Amino acid sequence: MPAQFDLIVFDWDGTLLDSAAAIVHAIQRACEDLGLDTPDDRTARSVIGLGLVDALARVVPELPSSRHQELAGRYRYHYLSRDHELTLFDGVPALLDDLSARGHTLAVATGKSRAGLDRALGHTGLGSRFAATRCADESVSKPAPDMVLELMDELSFDPARTLVIGDTTHDLLMARHAGCESVAVTYGAHPLHELLAARPKAHCASVDELTAWLACHA
Repeated sequence: MPAQFDLIVFDWDGTLLDSAAAIVHAIQRACEDLGLDTPDDRTARSVIGLGLVDALARVVPELPSSRHQELAGRYRYHYLSRDHELTLFDGVPALLDDLSARGHTLAVATGKSRAGLDRALGHTGLGSRFAATRCADESVSKPAPDMVLELMDELSFDPARTLVIGDTTHDLLMARHAGCESVAVTYGAHPLHELLAARPKAHCASVDELTAWLACHA
């Protein structure tokens, strides 16, 4: 079967890297450091995928904007104390290698900062797998379409030939706003019923299931 998609754009946290729990922990500890109410797990998970300041502003809407950077600094402290322990989901390197071998171009669109993504790519050894990447501190954050639009423009692909894969509604809405299809993975940050409401083309409960779906449909 001819390939349906030339460009496959992955989210990072909760899609390729098993980091959702660490992000939730860092958000909660950062709020405690500033004497703020500690958000529950569901609230903290709901903002994963957004740019950091946007995410924290949603979690603590009562915090003055003049203190957003202070809160972000405490988040970074707690996240960086654990990020060296984070690992890829089982099967991710093999999935990326298989897609590349079948001629797909791979990219990343993430809510991480450029420094954060570059550090993660170096730690995991995946940097060479991706033709291009976009981060929240160099483009408009999800769910706006800018990251995917910029990647398609840089790599010369059309929306009809581009697939976005992510674990949050922010990823899926970014894809829709860019005119692209999407696949939801349900092993990350957002629950299935929220992901389905964003109308992905498919949903997969594991990297193995995602690999099988892409082998048949991508």
